[in-house]
Amino acid sequence: MTHQLHIVYSGKPLEQAQKALIMLHGRGADAESILSLSRLLNVADYALLAPQATNQTWYPRSFLAPVTENEPWLSSALNIVDQTLETVLKSGIKIENVYILGFSQGACLTLEFVARNARKYGGIVAFTGGLIGDRIERENYKGDFDQTPVFIGTSNPDFHVPVERVYASADILQEMNASVTEKVYTNRGHTISEDEIEQVNRIILT
Repeated sequence: MTHQLHIVYSGKPLEQAQKALIMLHGRGADAESILSLSRLLNVADYALLAPQATNQTWYPRSFLAPVTENEPWLSSALNIVDQTLETVLKSGIKIENVYILGFSQGACLTLEFVARNARKYGGIVAFTGGLIGDRIERENYKGDFDQTPVFIGTSNPDFHVPVERVYASADILQEMNASVTEKVYTNRGHTISEDEIEQVNRIILT
């Protein structure tokens, strides 16, 4: 299974916007569902882009499975994020005004993509996610975030994402010169909390 580029747009038209937010949905969800989150975010003047995964999943196995078991879906998913980003950049919006946000499987994809392509983004948001693989392949991650603000929120415990992987992922992004804020909520469940929304609006989407 591979993915075809299908972007659902919302917010300000790309050609009129100065900033853009790419939103990556979780497993079993769709582009429209992640876009609905935007009504809670400080993105009134942003172009919003949500690519759609084939069969509502970016890759078939757990994000903690060996990477080879999630191929070729994972590479295809990373390519879709790259194509979405290129769509934004070709419109004239600068990379430092591009934000990427994901939830759950989409958060894992967000972190994996930006760690493999570190540069000065506007901001990165991962609602419950970590870098992908049965072990972290540090050599895959290159570049300099140049103090890009990053927010990672999660629950402890979380059925899908061990908090240890969240900490390890945050550490690597900090090594790569990101300005990381991590928040771990006790028994929050696999969801997005009001506090996380407040944090993101205050730290990232300012």
